[in-house]
Amino acid sequence: TIILHQELAYADTLPLKLTTLTTAPDAGTLTSWAEKNFRLLQACAALDESSHGDGQDESTPHALDLQRIDLKLNMLLDLLGLLVASNQARPAPCALRFNAQGLVWQTSDAVPGGGTAVTAELYLRDSLVHPLTLTGVMQATDVPGLANMRFDELPENIADHIKRMVFRRHRRQVAVARSARRA
Repeated sequence: TIILHQELAYADTLPLKLTTLTTAPDAGTLTSWAEKNFRLLQACAALDESSHGDGQDESTPHALDLQRIDLKLNMLLDLLGLLVASNQARPAPCALRFNAQGLVWQTSDAVPGGGTAVTAELYLRDSLVHPLTLTGVMQATDVPGLANMRFDELPENIADHIKRMVFRRHRRQVAVARSARRA
């Protein structure tokens, strides 16, 4: 179980870009980011559900046909993601954990000091062009090579989608661990 700020957290190695804010983003920019973030998180949820077979009933008449079509579509999306990633400059991936409260990542780069306003862009999937863009404040940390950002208050729909994504990931990890113990 991965915890961050007393809540379940999503852990992965993902491209991350951090930008120091000299001025607070205006309301229009924040609204645009919120809309893009919401669509991005919806797309991630849809891709997660289809790629992991959540909710599929294998007893329906065409279940195997639908699973094969789903597999082929996922392969096409992965190929498209590779094409997009190769044609789009993305930051280097780093080990990180995040939830609706904040983000912690390992870095060898210099990071802004505690109290600095920043924007983090997280590229959740290769097949999705836009990053999850979140604003927040850097937190001081005593651990060398570890950066910590606390998010500004997120719109409720964004926070809920992040919480669901984290929970789905945790549920899958628990299921994999249980099946490994049985084997």
